[in-house]
Amino acid sequence: MNSQVRRSKAVALIFAVLSLAACGQPEQSTPVAAVTEEAAFARPAGTEAFTAIISGTRVGQMEVQHGDVTEVGYEYRNNGRGPSVEEVIEFTDEGVPRSWRITGATTFGNIIDEQFEVQGGTANWTDTTGTSASDMAEANLYVAQESSPYALWVYARLLLAAEDNTLAVLPAGELKLEAIDTLDVTGSDGASMAVTTYALSGIDLNPSYFALDEAGMLFASMNERFALVRAGFEQEEQRLRDLAAEYATRRFESIQENVTRVFDKPVRINNVRVFDPDSLSLTDPVSVLVADNRIASVDDVVETADADEILIDGAGGTLVAGMFEMHAHAGQGSALLNIAAGVTSFRDMGNNNAVLDDLINKIESGRLVGPRIHRSGFIEGRSPFSSNSGILVATQEEALDAVRWYADQGDFHQIKIYNSMNPEWVPAMVAEAHARGMRVAGHVPAFSNADAMIAAGYDELTHINQVMLGWVLEPDEDTRTLLRLTAMKRFPAIDINSAAVQQTISSMAERGMGIDPTLAIHENLMLSRNGEVAPGMVDYIDHMPVGIQRNARTARSEIASPEDDIAYRGGFAKILETVREMRDQGVIIIPGTDLGGSFSYHRELELYQELGMTAAEVIKMATLDMATYLGEGDNLGSIEPGKLADFFLIPGDPTADLKAIKTISMVVKDGNVYFPSDIYPEFGIRPFTPAPMIVSGAGED
Repeated sequence: MNSQVRRSKAVALIFAVLSLAACGQPEQSTPVAAVTEEAAFARPAGTEAFTAIISGTRVGQMEVQHGDVTEVGYEYRNNGRGPSVEEVIEFTDEGVPRSWRITGATTFGNIIDEQFEVQGGTANWTDTTGTSASDMAEANLYVAQESSPYALWVYARLLLAAEDNTLAVLPAGELKLEAIDTLDVTGSDGASMAVTTYALSGIDLNPSYFALDEAGMLFASMNERFALVRAGFEQEEQRLRDLAAEYATRRFESIQENVTRVFDKPVRINNVRVFDPDSLSLTDPVSVLVADNRIASVDDVVETADADEILIDGAGGTLVAGMFEMHAHAGQGSALLNIAAGVTSFRDMGNNNAVLDDLINKIESGRLVGPRIHRSGFIEGRSPFSSNSGILVATQEEALDAVRWYADQGDFHQIKIYNSMNPEWVPAMVAEAHARGMRVAGHVPAFSNADAMIAAGYDELTHINQVMLGWVLEPDEDTRTLLRLTAMKRFPAIDINSAAVQQTISSMAERGMGIDPTLAIHENLMLSRNGEVAPGMVDYIDHMPVGIQRNARTARSEIASPEDDIAYRGGFAKILETVREMRDQGVIIIPGTDLGGSFSYHRELELYQELGMTAAEVIKMATLDMATYLGEGDNLGSIEPGKLADFFLIPGDPTADLKAIKTISMVVKDGNVYFPSDIYPEFGIRPFTPAPMIVSGAGED
């Protein structure tokens, strides 16, 4: 059979899609027909080009050259950083990668040097976790760790030919492909063509969404904020991002239908101890009655179930009010997982405003389950290093107009100023925000320092490194680049008792300012090492999907020498010392991760014990203190009659061992009940603890 016939037959079989349904919906798409053994791999030829776009702004590109091997170059820059990836892939006659070499650097600078090769029926590979080998009998498709989005095409063409569109893969697990939709797309020349959208799942917590053209070649990869789209079709990026958001929403709707427990009677959680943030202790055993999304009463333990109530046995566990993730960049992918982790409120610290509008509307309408969201108005200066989010401004008047716009919306409690802002404009921005009843938080703009922002009237500084850089940088050094991270190697030289350091900290304390230190992300940046499980993930990594486990053994930053290793470790110790000094002087500590919350938020809280805080003090900070900080103390932050029913149940005592918060067995939010043991398997996570017993529950809607 000649190659042209084989190509035609393969394409016809691959795209025999008779019924296309959204990923994760109750109605299932008809499996894509498998390619027969005689339909050999049709090697692509020529060049492909793609444009990387974030929130409408072109930030990079991907170029693919096909020949005896396929070569890929992928790079983008946003917020002064981004990945740079070079790939060389050699295929077998069946289209399976025989060798795959990936080099470059990750977004935060970790060096990429990944190699995969098949020799004599054995697969050998080296990635950031180390060197491994496997017999090819069980799986012959390798999932690259640091590849470009072009890997989606590599996987997809093999999955389309596989039974049930599913394949066991190396280093572990399996990939599954689901067809979602067909649509016509139009290029800049006015010509249109059909593409098919897909969801690829199995390795990570959430699927990847992408599109192939009628010839089975990659057309686009997309999520709600980012699109990589074939050159000439850039005008389709917003549409593609909207589709990805909708596909994800449908998936989560399907999950939520299975995991949300709605009862038609009041719910009583019996035999529990309640964490009291005022006394920093647990109450004696009680029962808590929830009716109409409010805590109706806190009563004695009951002996028998009331016919008019749903009774859930708390088995002597602890109830804690829902926690506040104070440095979120909210998205659909983490919403339900944060609920399962007891994080029922977010403070969003910068986002695509339209994307966040859509997410909030979906949560408030009940279409999606997720935390309550308190919004910060992101304002960034225009520069080659801009973060493409919120509102970008080029003049002081535009900056003031941005402040006014956020104030006019009525649902932004503060503005957040970012790296590329001209520091000379900041005092006027702060004055305008305060005049309009909004607080001001933010990074320290490049070529300035924390002292200047304190004097300008900031209410809160974001990220502890932003404060500390002012003590180690020269005036002309540019923090719009990765320098704001790599310069943390200089932190060990800081003297906490020096006049400069004490001046900054005492000024913050005197003004009643807050610090949002984001300890968890600094720990991740400074202490993660290739081949070692990151310190913040040790307690839960074995419960996670293989892709998460793999990335947990990957450094974030480049550790180029033993001296770098020592410097970063010493730098993180100095961060803890600095935040401890701030707390001791009365600076308000605000817990947030900048890592998506959930398990990272649990780690964030654990790190505050390194400052000398007790577990009870940490829990109070995460609940009532943050509710009060955001003006929500009358409704949230503690478990009292009249407040919203917003809390979680854990079997142990978190005041004795804060790590107990990882074993949440039940969450109540918006009048509904969630068992994490129901939620986690939907994301490929092994549950941490079983659900509590529903003693009487025949009235579930």
